[in-house]
Amino acid sequence: MYNHASQQVQRLPRDAGESSVTPVAIVLLVAIALLAGTNVYTLLQLKEFRLEVSEQFSGHEERLALLDGSVARTSTELETQVGEVKSLVESAEKQIDVKTRQVENKVLSRAQVLEEELEATRETSEAKITEVGGKLAEYQEVTKTQVGALDGRVETVKKEVDETRAELEKTIAELTSVKGDLGVQSGLIATNGTELAALKRLGERNYYEFNLGKAKQPQRVGPISIKLTGTDRKRNRFSIELWADDRKVEKRRKTLLEPVQFYVEGVPIPYELVINKIDQGLIAGYLATPKTGPRGGS
Repeated sequence: MYNHASQQVQRLPRDAGESSVTPVAIVLLVAIALLAGTNVYTLLQLKEFRLEVSEQFSGHEERLALLDGSVARTSTELETQVGEVKSLVESAEKQIDVKTRQVENKVLSRAQVLEEELEATRETSEAKITEVGGKLAEYQEVTKTQVGALDGRVETVKKEVDETRAELEKTIAELTSVKGDLGVQSGLIATNGTELAALKRLGERNYYEFNLGKAKQPQRVGPISIKLTGTDRKRNRFSIELWADDRKVEKRRKTLLEPVQFYVEGVPIPYELVINKIDQGLIAGYLATPKTGPRGGS
């Protein structure tokens, strides 16, 4: 366009009478030239803009195409995964149905077995109840017989106890009480094993039986120690030494059935030693101690 305007300027006719171009014409020519140049520049810029826009649009179209492909692939993958999940769900449902039917069958089978076992157990229990009822009736009859026999035995035992009590009371009544060698009234004196057993049943004192021969060392009898030092069989006499509370007491020429009395510390009632048998170098009898006091235990 610029060249075309220049050519038009060059072709302007000149008046025959003028020798040069007027200033107005020059200004117009310059303006036309500038306008033509501006138009050319504008056209060039527009062309570059269109090219740039076309390139950007092409880039966007490529990205859109890539995005469409990605979306298509994602949709395909999703459809594939959905299909797989659906297949798995259907397979799981089928397996659940199968397992459920198996469990139902097992439960029904087990219930039937249990019902049969329960029925058998009921029949067995009824039979056992009948059997136990018969045995119970038999046992009751036997028990009645045994109770009758036991009543008879109880009556017999009561009779024996009464007889024993009467015999004990008779034996105790026959026992004597004399003064001991210390001048203190003694308890009841037993002359033999039967009378001593009666005194033990009476329970008023502790009793320790012993057989004592001559020896170098004293013999322990209950809470004391005794040593036989001599016997006189003809005169029914004996001599002893005894230890109580680490204190030695001598008793010489004592007679048969004489209560030999001595005190121990802390006990107001004297201990008694009764000899009911004397032989050569041998004596036998018992020691009687009170129930109360530090040495009253048996």
